[in-house]
Amino acid sequence: MKTIGEVAAELGIEAHVLRHWEDVGALTVRRDGNGYRSYDDNALEQARTVLKLRRVGLSLPEVTAAMSPTKSAAQAVVRAKIAALESEVVQRQQAITFLQHTVECRHRYLDDCPDCATFVREA
Repeated sequence: MKTIGEVAAELGIEAHVLRHWEDVGALTVRRDGNGYRSYDDNALEQARTVLKLRRVGLSLPEVTAAMSPTKSAAQAVVRAKIAALESEVVQRQQAITFLQHTVECRHRYLDDCPDCATFVREA
């Protein structure tokens, strides 16, 4: 069994973050006889999972849903996040392509370049 401070130190986060995760329902922690949070192996693993899901971009409501006991509900949240990330990758790649062109463009002003104008008109 570990205290909130020990778990926070192990995960490299602040104790208030663990409290917040518990408050919003993303983490379940037992209390000892004095009302102190007591992290067993399951709670520690759950906290690690929450942290990993947060680090890959899920919001706390998404984390809670992704940790749902219903596998289909969890998968739906994860699939939606994958789709959003894939869309973001496409948008970022388009931004890189545009910026690379502007760096290499022979025109002094972007308005003078037909290729830059084409990039600008794209959604």
